[in-house]
Amino acid sequence: MMSHVSEMWCYHWKWKLQHCLCLFTTYIICMQQAAHGCYDCRTVLTDPSGVFTSPCFPSDYPNSQACRWIIRAPHGYIIQLTFIDFDIEEAPGCIYDSLTLDNGESPMNLCGITAKGLSYNSTGNEMIVSFKSDFSIQKKGFNASYVRIAVSLRNQKVIIPQVPDLDAVSVAEAVSVPELRQFTLCFEATKGNSDDNDDWKVFSYTDALLTELLSFGKTTKGHFLSISGTQCILKNALPRNAEFFTGTFQQLCVVWDSLSGTVGIYAKSIYHTVSCPEVFDKVIPGNGRLVLGSNSNEVSSLNGDIYNFRLWNFTMNAQTLANLSCDVKGNIVDWENEFWSIPTSALKAENNLSCEFIMPTRFLTLCCFQWTGGLFYRISITVSIFFPEDIRQKLISNNRTIEEGYQLQTVDVDPVEKCLAEENPPNYFWPDTRPTVTNFTFCHGSSVQTASRTCYLGLQNYTSYWGQPDLRNCTENAADIANQLLNLTGEGQQLTSDKVNDVVQKLKKIVNDEEIDESLGSTVVTIFSNILTSSDSVLAASSSEALKTIDALALKIHFAGPSMSISTRNLALGVSSINSTSFKGGSFSVSPQNNASEFQIDFDKDQTSAFASVVLPPSLLKNLSQDEFEVISRAQFTFFNKNGLFQDAENPANLTSFVVACSIGNLTIQDLQDYVKVTIKHTKIQEDPKPTCVFWDMNKNGGSGGWNPAGCQVGAESNENETVCLCNHLTHFGVLMDLQRAVTQIDPQNTKVLTFITYIGCGISAIFSAATLLTYIAFEKLRRDYPSKILMNLSTALLFLNLIFLLDGWIASFDIDGLCIAVAALLHFFLLATFTWMGLEAVHMYIALVKVFNTYIRRYILKFCIIGWGLPALVIAIVLASANTNASHIYGKELYGRDANGQGGDDFCWIKNEVVFYVTCAGYFGIMFLMNVAMFIVVMVQICGRNGKRTNRSLKEEILRNLRSVVSLTFLLGMTWGFAFFAWGPLTLAFLYLFSIFNSLQGLFIFVFHCAMKENVQKQWRRHLCCGRFRLADNSGKSNSQLPSLGATVVYKCPRKQLAVIFSIKYKVSQRCGKID
Repeated sequence: MMSHVSEMWCYHWKWKLQHCLCLFTTYIICMQQAAHGCYDCRTVLTDPSGVFTSPCFPSDYPNSQACRWIIRAPHGYIIQLTFIDFDIEEAPGCIYDSLTLDNGESPMNLCGITAKGLSYNSTGNEMIVSFKSDFSIQKKGFNASYVRIAVSLRNQKVIIPQVPDLDAVSVAEAVSVPELRQFTLCFEATKGNSDDNDDWKVFSYTDALLTELLSFGKTTKGHFLSISGTQCILKNALPRNAEFFTGTFQQLCVVWDSLSGTVGIYAKSIYHTVSCPEVFDKVIPGNGRLVLGSNSNEVSSLNGDIYNFRLWNFTMNAQTLANLSCDVKGNIVDWENEFWSIPTSALKAENNLSCEFIMPTRFLTLCCFQWTGGLFYRISITVSIFFPEDIRQKLISNNRTIEEGYQLQTVDVDPVEKCLAEENPPNYFWPDTRPTVTNFTFCHGSSVQTASRTCYLGLQNYTSYWGQPDLRNCTENAADIANQLLNLTGEGQQLTSDKVNDVVQKLKKIVNDEEIDESLGSTVVTIFSNILTSSDSVLAASSSEALKTIDALALKIHFAGPSMSISTRNLALGVSSINSTSFKGGSFSVSPQNNASEFQIDFDKDQTSAFASVVLPPSLLKNLSQDEFEVISRAQFTFFNKNGLFQDAENPANLTSFVVACSIGNLTIQDLQDYVKVTIKHTKIQEDPKPTCVFWDMNKNGGSGGWNPAGCQVGAESNENETVCLCNHLTHFGVLMDLQRAVTQIDPQNTKVLTFITYIGCGISAIFSAATLLTYIAFEKLRRDYPSKILMNLSTALLFLNLIFLLDGWIASFDIDGLCIAVAALLHFFLLATFTWMGLEAVHMYIALVKVFNTYIRRYILKFCIIGWGLPALVIAIVLASANTNASHIYGKELYGRDANGQGGDDFCWIKNEVVFYVTCAGYFGIMFLMNVAMFIVVMVQICGRNGKRTNRSLKEEILRNLRSVVSLTFLLGMTWGFAFFAWGPLTLAFLYLFSIFNSLQGLFIFVFHCAMKENVQKQWRRHLCCGRFRLADNSGKSNSQLPSLGATVVYKCPRKQLAVIFSIKYKVSQRCGKID
């Protein structure tokens, strides 16, 4: 008995002791967790500013703490740490509890209360704060704030001074600006709120006598670039009546070349070229003083901020400017402290600057060699990389900062790749080169002069890239090169397409880079004349560049006297000076000389035997702006005896005359009050002439050029020997699907009729599409099933398609290119969306009527919407992306409905590119149309098959019922759009009428068959819209109202896990049940 009691006693206390020990251990662990879990005190702080505290602050910090904060900023910043509150156990030498501050130079230990209110700065861009406590005596701890302070100009903007005599911001005296014959200048600026009519300057460059040599700013005439006292108005590159700079930083790059007399403006990712003959051959003297803002009190400074001002003494092209990165330093002036003298009051640090130093990071995974038994979710170290050559040493040296028991096992360093070998420009080969290394090579054809090119390293992502080749030392004698080309193209020389292209490229370089006098110009014209003797196939590839080079030559050539002319066997060029203030008209003519191999150009003379002549009316300059009026100095005339440079693959018509060109300076003159009269002899006598006056449009055929009859008409004086040209818009729906693009050839009478039909039909269609959409939106019961939701999306696409089409011609009349491009893209989008939703209608009918069982699809309508709206948007996005920031090659204004003489017609914003039209309109619709035809046949077979099983209807009723289904589905699935495929040859006009009538009224037909004739829609209308005896009671027709409409599928649960699929046509219901697997 006693032994039993003893055993029970021992067992009882043994159980209690085990549980007491368990409870005690849990308590100790919880207390430690409470003590150590106040705060995660081992972290990296990278925010621009912040606050951190000791664990559990303002309560006493726990014992046995080992905390470490790393405060890190990008390059160009230092850290300033301020202790708002500080109370740590005090002891000599801080041997118990202490805070260690490592500012990058020498660590210091702090304790007690003396550090409260003090600030400490780091010597670099990193500061390490360590805190430790022993096992006894805890205090409140500390509360610290930190902020990063910019010390590099890359992290600061400059407030442009408004008083030039006080606190001027200028280039440092140690920086010498050399003599400039060309430059590239880039900067970013903002503009505060001020009067838009105020004149201002962003910067000024003056000599010792304060004579202004270079400046950029804005006056009432527009933005300007002033060079050596001559202002060049940047009329088309920057807005004249609006501000380019806003409250946020906008980058602007200015490129100037004295040899070409042009100014390039790169703004908002678009490169514009402005011709400024006045600054041709100007030189900007060196050793001047460059200041930000205005240099005098007469013109105010830009009221704003400026950033990242860089200057190079060479030009950059559009591609180089587009790829210009922050680490490409200006070789004359750069945005670094050593280049500038800036008062402290003008400096202001700011976050999110475009070229501020960004701190790269790498994440290294660690392996654990001594397992502690605890659970670690992730162990990682963030390492800041500053100098690539010190990466490995920095990482290995961080072993001491890792917790005891861990070490870095391996360090992987990614190598920086070299700049790969390439040839750029031709005949200049650059081998593989390491970043930051400059390569030198001999200039082409020289054993003394050298060219250079540097391989740069991008600090943002550490990728290497080539800079622009420096060919400034490579000077060649343009006259010698031209004479070599003259011999190369002389008589007896067989020229291939590649040789012709090489010659044209060399001539282009001579014309663009050199000064052209009459002697050099005559040589260049003779070379082009020699080239014109080649066959059309040889000239085709380089024709566009050749024409542009000839135009540039006529614009740039220097001559003495009132005029000059150059005549060769196949090409004649004439240039005449013009006084814009006393211009009273003029004329040019070209006629054969005594020796019939060359021509003679005459100015202001009547030549009855001339091959070609141009008469300019006195009102020619009437519509020019004041800026354009002031820059006019010359008129150019060009005559082509051979037509090999004018090859239009899209126009099958034959060219039966010489080609003559005339222009006024570098201006575009159009919409003249009086016609320019152009008389051209025929190269062959025409017995029954039906000529069309055309001009060569450089923008047609993707930039390769083509004939365009817009704005020209045949004069009454024309005959079988010569043609007199007098050179100085609504459209119809068939334009959108004109697969032959033949709408422009329809006569004016039919064009007016088609236009009337289209606009009336589109207006009606828009109204009834809106009625359909509003009906289903207003009555919730109508849009519960899938067909109704799909119909709503189709009606939306049709509504916007018709509305935009109706507004298109009106918007085109404003002649705003950007607006016209946007309207054309929107019209394209809603056309494709309409096609897509018609296709989705067919897919849904197939699923509902044919694939009856096991067709449940999650988020059915959402997926349809993604396809119906997303696919057209994707197509438009791809088309715009392929335009390379020049959407005017794809979309724009065209003239439709001209007569045989090229007169009349209406402007319309639509697709200009043939490939885009055929692929994204004809091809896209072709796919949808074929799919809809297939679905149409399948669905009609299914409907007819099911109807045939019903014996309670007569044959006539079945035929009428099926006919109604055919008509209903024809318009719902867009079968009538297929008329576009039959608009060919002699049937073009008939099918365009059918196309315009049926498709412009598609919204009406959909409303009739799929809205007005549906019983549940009629009931909702009667219940909510009617009154008196026509009003339907709210409880009437409930049993029938639950039946689905045409094309609807309703799923009910049947006994024993079966599905009942009820398909309804009108009010009769057939039922099938199928077993679920």
